[in-house]
Amino acid sequence: MATERELSDFLESVERRAFKTTLYAVKDEDTALDLVQEAMIRLAEKYGDRPAEELGPLFTRILQNVTLDHHRRHKVRSMWTTLFSAFTKDDDDDHDPLETLLAESGASQRSAENELERTQVMATIEDEIKKLPDRQREAFLLRYWEELDISETAAVMGVSEGSVKTHCSRATHALAAALKSRGIEL
Repeated sequence: MATERELSDFLESVERRAFKTTLYAVKDEDTALDLVQEAMIRLAEKYGDRPAEELGPLFTRILQNVTLDHHRRHKVRSMWTTLFSAFTKDDDDDHDPLETLLAESGASQRSAENELERTQVMATIEDEIKKLPDRQREAFLLRYWEELDISETAAVMGVSEGSVKTHCSRATHALAAALKSRGIEL
């Protein structure tokens, strides 16, 4: 049974990554924040009494379901709005939420040039992640961003471990090729 402190610490530890992952899926900061908050509330209300080691996979699955529900609702609303309204969907501003990356602890020792280069490379990597097919992006982010192992990722995605390996392999090869074509060698 997770204590209130363990639950609070867990939610604090996943907040930023959950936001970034959700932002990739919904492409809107406010919506991503709302969805992450909704998933956190559901975890606390319905599964707060579970052991601390179960919170990670539970939260990931809840967040995926909340995001999927959002996409379904948005699709239905868009269809009806398009059919029965003269209003059009507003385009998002050219705001780049990736500019809000936190500086690492040694940032004060870096030169401005190194920091700019790092920020540009990170923005390029994140742009390329957005271009991945949904399942590849999901597997890649769960494995390498959320640091889940293969079996946990398979359970969260509802696929076999072999599928996780295939999706991750395809994603890493696609990212490597895309970055190489843009002159970035990691």
